[in-house]
Amino acid sequence: MKDRLTKEEVLHVADLARIKVNEEEIEKYQVELKQLLDDVEKVNDVVGYDEEILIAPWDHDADLRADEVGEMINKDAVLKNAPSHSGNYITVPVVIGESEGA
Repeated sequence: MKDRLTKEEVLHVADLARIKVNEEEIEKYQVELKQLLDDVEKVNDVVGYDEEILIAPWDHDADLRADEVGEMINKDAVLKNAPSHSGNYITVPVVIGESEGA
């Protein structure tokens, strides 16, 4: 069994990861990636492997209650308790697209 990946295999992995590697890194990753793959392959050697354990470690299903239609909350009461609103909408701070120092 070989103890290193080929240069082409390392370059393929680097391409998939969208990273650039130099010749020194290619040589390093030929050995390190092979060791990593060998370690991952050891999972297949586990004795007593049971796929059911991966689904759930217990025998019973969750007891879920049935959905019930309840009383609707009054829109004005909701807006009255909201810290800030615009028309019929509750306004919240923007969290996506902001970055500190930008």
